[in-house]
Amino acid sequence: MRREGLKRALYEILEDTGKRKIASGALRQLLIFLILANIFLAVLETVPEIRTGFGKHLWFFQIICGAVFLIEYILRLYVANLHPPLRRYGPFWSRMRYALQPDAIIDLIGALPLLFVVFLPDRAVTMVVVLRLLRFLKLARYSPALRSLFSAVASERRALLGSTMIIFGVILLSATLMYLVEHDDQPEKFRSILSGIYWAITTVTTVGYGDVVPVSGLGKVVSNVVMLLGYGLIALPVGIIASAFAREIHSRDFVVTWSMVARVPLFEDLKATEIAEVTKLLQAQSVRKGVMIADRGDVADKMYFVSQGEVEIKLPHDVVYLGEGSFFGELALINQTRRTAKVTAYRDSQLLVLEADALRQLMDRDEALAKKIMDEARDRALAGKKVLGEIAEEELQQAGVFASGEDAKLEPELFGEDDGKNADDGSGDKTKDVRPDLFKDFDQ
Repeated sequence: MRREGLKRALYEILEDTGKRKIASGALRQLLIFLILANIFLAVLETVPEIRTGFGKHLWFFQIICGAVFLIEYILRLYVANLHPPLRRYGPFWSRMRYALQPDAIIDLIGALPLLFVVFLPDRAVTMVVVLRLLRFLKLARYSPALRSLFSAVASERRALLGSTMIIFGVILLSATLMYLVEHDDQPEKFRSILSGIYWAITTVTTVGYGDVVPVSGLGKVVSNVVMLLGYGLIALPVGIIASAFAREIHSRDFVVTWSMVARVPLFEDLKATEIAEVTKLLQAQSVRKGVMIADRGDVADKMYFVSQGEVEIKLPHDVVYLGEGSFFGELALINQTRRTAKVTAYRDSQLLVLEADALRQLMDRDEALAKKIMDEARDRALAGKKVLGEIAEEELQQAGVFASGEDAKLEPELFGEDDGKNADDGSGDKTKDVRPDLFKDFDQ
């Protein structure tokens, strides 16, 4: 049991899940620093004076970085079978499948320089330098923007391949024409089509070194046409990548928002079009680190989705952390009680807010949607779903916490029937019956 607990702790720290946020954040910052420092020093090490004066220090730092990256890779393999999608494959095959994932391959590339330095110190200098610079790819694990860029390039690979073929076709045609036109006037500079390709590439890319230029009138005409074509040709792949990147960011935001709403038990039985209608009600809210989002005793009339960052929820007997993709305050849409938890931004966060009044207006316009939401709420109430104030069981499960027994006071009902155990907010009022039930007008 102790070994399993240690393994679970390592998994939570490495994958930034669970309650070990401080340790996970410190590890993340350390790895980012080592990656950037390693790349910077790998470049400086190519300067002869620096390599001569600080060679031993650079070698020692390289060994330390390599050891850290190797240990990280081994530990990630060790806890790989705890990843939810891989658990069903067993300890061995889950690790094998994890090792073939892009992130794991990049981690292996980051660890390889240490092995080359130790076992092939004099034979793999060039390979070590290349692999150390490739550690830059490890930053993709901590940068959603880099991941989106890689996805954009991968999704448009056929269009990029097509534009590249067009560019090379123009280069080959330009080189051939220039060879035919300029060979007699400049036999040394245009000895063959291969020599013309050099001129064509520098011209199409608008670099124009000026060491090879046409001298004949027809050659200058061809050169002018090629230069004008170059602007459009070079812009072609840039435009493809830019539009794909923007589409990837937009799609990612939409998918994340849609999936967050779809995961809410209250909306899980809705159709895709109905969920899309709910997402239109969401309002963006930026919260700086340490700023209070909701206080204990406030009227709970909003639910929140964490699109970026992380929030801290201080329950009466526990503290939980919810990261990107999580939600809280669902019961605020059902039974607007007073909040029993204080919520603050643990890191700078981007939230999406769904107000109960906005949902009520949507339900007034769509009776079918209103019936589905009301039926789901009643089913959960009849099923005896555990509730801690306005925090539902599913919300606690997001953070790996399940409030039960002596850990929390559980409210058996969702619709606010007072059982005499409701907390006092300090003013003599009960936490329930603060505002009328959101669905009272739909009761038959």
